[in-house]
Amino acid sequence: MDKQETKKDNREYTIKIIPHQGENVHSIHLSVRLLKYGAASLCAGALLFVGAFSYAAYSSYTLQSDAGEIQDLRQVNNIQQEQLLQLSKKANSLQDELDQLTQMETELRQLSGTAPAEDTNANAGSNEGDGTHNGQGGPYIQPNMDNVSEALNNIEKNIAVRKASLQQLKEAMKEQQQVVAVQNGISSSIPSIWPARGDVSSPYGMRWGGSDFHPGMDIANDFGTPIVATADGVVTTAGWNSGGYGNMVDIDHGNGIMTRYGHAQQVVVQAGQRVRRGQVIAYMGSTGFSTGPHVHYEVRVNGQLVNPVNYL
Repeated sequence: MDKQETKKDNREYTIKIIPHQGENVHSIHLSVRLLKYGAASLCAGALLFVGAFSYAAYSSYTLQSDAGEIQDLRQVNNIQQEQLLQLSKKANSLQDELDQLTQMETELRQLSGTAPAEDTNANAGSNEGDGTHNGQGGPYIQPNMDNVSEALNNIEKNIAVRKASLQQLKEAMKEQQQVVAVQNGISSSIPSIWPARGDVSSPYGMRWGGSDFHPGMDIANDFGTPIVATADGVVTTAGWNSGGYGNMVDIDHGNGIMTRYGHAQQVVVQAGQRVRRGQVIAYMGSTGFSTGPHVHYEVRVNGQLVNPVNYL
């Protein structure tokens, strides 16, 4: 061993505890080595305490921060869920409106006699049922962004289909209107009403025992009874006729059809004037070859006399 090895420190320290009121004095003997160990232990404990406290404080701060972030995330998630729910309800409402629009289009096609829509969505709500059953079922699935997006995409596609189908229906109905307008134009220019109220005093054809051919029909009533045009047309003659018709009106209805109104007391239209069916053109009288107030009514087709009864 090294001769200069330091001698062990055998010093001791005494701690005396002197109580009051004359009790025994207690002495505690502590060696230097024990004090060193105690001081080292105290320092180590202090370091451990400081480290533990610091870790606890840091952990507490971290937990509070994480808790705050989690709370914020929960609030954001709740807001997103609410927005997603509202979007889901809006998608469902849009689908209902689209279904109603499809049903309305189907009814319009039925009323107009137009062919059904080519897409199958027009019949999606029916499979030979009477519409009185409403049973539903299936698992409950919370809406998420994927299925809501899919629903909105389907609605967008169906809206595009409906727009195209409605445009087709519009064109078809426009063609129908044009056809109806042409038909109405033709029908309104064909005589189809009585020229005046009254009694048929002389029919078309042979009369007076076969001694006379009557080219029209006579409708008798009081003086001043209105005489109306039996179809749309243009007045070609309005005034006195020396051939026995007296005050007379001729109307050209087009398509080779002409009507004549004779023996009027007064004519209230003039040549070249366009008249409409039911418009007053004269008032009943007894001018020309006549035995009493009446209107002599003729219908000619391509210049040939025809029985007016066929146009009443």
